[in-house]
Amino acid sequence: MAILQTQDLHFILIPFMSPSHIIPLMDLAKLLTQRPQLTVTVITTPLNAITIQSIIDRAQKSTHVKIGLSTVPFPAQEAGLPQGLESMEALPSPDTWKPFFIACTMLQQPIQDLLEELQPRPSCIISSNVLPWTVKVASNLKIPRYDFQTVCCFSLLLGQTVMRMNVDETVGSDSEPFVVPNMPDEIVITKSQIPQETERTGGGDKKGIVDQMREAELLTRGMVVNSFYEMESKYVDAHMNMGRKVWCIGPVSLCNKDMWDKLERGKKASIDDEDVCMKWLDSMEPSSVIYACFGSLGLGRISEAQIVEIGLGLEASNRPFIWTIKKKDLSSRVEKWLEEEKFEERVKGRGLIMRGWAPQVLILSHPSVGGFITHCGWNSTLEAVSSGVPMITWPMFAEQFYNEKLIVNVLKIGVRTGVEAAMKMGDVGYNEVYVSTDQLKKAIKEVMDSEEKGKRIRRRARELRDMAKKATEEGGSSYLNTTMLIQDVVEQLKLK
Repeated sequence: MAILQTQDLHFILIPFMSPSHIIPLMDLAKLLTQRPQLTVTVITTPLNAITIQSIIDRAQKSTHVKIGLSTVPFPAQEAGLPQGLESMEALPSPDTWKPFFIACTMLQQPIQDLLEELQPRPSCIISSNVLPWTVKVASNLKIPRYDFQTVCCFSLLLGQTVMRMNVDETVGSDSEPFVVPNMPDEIVITKSQIPQETERTGGGDKKGIVDQMREAELLTRGMVVNSFYEMESKYVDAHMNMGRKVWCIGPVSLCNKDMWDKLERGKKASIDDEDVCMKWLDSMEPSSVIYACFGSLGLGRISEAQIVEIGLGLEASNRPFIWTIKKKDLSSRVEKWLEEEKFEERVKGRGLIMRGWAPQVLILSHPSVGGFITHCGWNSTLEAVSSGVPMITWPMFAEQFYNEKLIVNVLKIGVRTGVEAAMKMGDVGYNEVYVSTDQLKKAIKEVMDSEEKGKRIRRRARELRDMAKKATEEGGSSYLNTTMLIQDVVEQLKLK
């Protein structure tokens, strides 16, 4: 392969305003700037910039790393949102979803104005798939745009296939199982597990975000996917056989080599002294700890009764555990239950509750962690794969039921809790329960015990971890895909 002339390359990364997009794109920025003489600029809004400034400052201590950060004001009030609301995780209700996307669309002209003045001149845009208007910005600047996917090739293919099936007419009840055709593996789902499309009346030009994304896909240069070829090769090939350009460059989280890199991903951990968490894990036996965390998106609240069931299930497992509870889920009644039932006192020594944000990659990569109760968000899924940690799956909404199929049925590195339908968005009733204490206890036992199924799952998880690490090393598939992505940018610029 010819040596790349990267001296003048300037990659622009534009993440959607949500931790699930910002965090992996920051990892991608670090990966790209490991290549000599390549400059990256991340564009976001002022409050989101605060959360990543320390990551950039730390990366820039390296002599060759060139990561810049530029901001544009977020038009919250112009879109009917409270001033200072700049992140998807802070949305107070599903009703604010639509104006939030409208506000994002309003960033098109300010970002284009910024890029026209930026030096060195931008070479390409890599932006979140839910920012389809960046295609127009790239076209106006006469540079290629690449679609950064925060889901895997499996779930993309499954979602696109289901969308073409017209299941409202071909499938009866919401709970009726059906086989999805034309998939490399047999995949059975129900209508209640299919993501709900965003309204078609939002965003620019009165088109819904889904319609805009479909149109942008036809105009984008290709997909940059946070995955690795060896894990889902049949599904990568399926996309490429349909004429799509795909660069699997992950797991991007593996660019974080030391404790500080892992600690600085996302927000500051919710335990004031992070040593508490690490020292607690250090005191546990290898592969003995269950880690429970259900993502950052605030729109999916867990009911108070369900919080109680989770706590009782973790306690009944008789396993040491770390349990992260989002601040939105910590109602006064939940805190009252924790206090009156003396829950933390009952599990003292083998249970640690983290209120708010946890340093997830740091926790998952600790040798004491042996199982992960997860909502099956793609970042969390891939972070578990990268650490060789088996999963106990609890999908909630979006493409998470699709990810569960990959984890349990295709990769065989997890077991289901038994959730059959997506949870309600926004406020939920006190008694809304999707998984019982007994269901959770049973799933934990399946993954953690010494029976043959548990052994197979743990062995397979370790194998995938080793594949992931090899893929990101020099000469590995993801490393080479990153090289080919850079080469594609060079070739596109020659055509201009």
